[in-house]
Amino acid sequence: MARIIESIDGGRRIIKMSVDDVLSVVQDYQRIVPRFSTAEDARNYLSDTVIYIPEEG
Repeated sequence: MARIIESIDGGRRIIKMSVDDVLSVVQDYQRIVPRFSTAEDARNYLSDTVIYIPEEG
């Protein structure tokens, strides 16, 4: 499960992901973006999609 690490200075937070989290994101990417898509096409497909990563409770 992902863990959000707060920034000391109040800036951007860091998300620490487990191996399973990373593999889940890759699987979602492969499901959403057709093979041999250009980088621009991949951005377009992903801009219309939300990928969730469960947070550690």
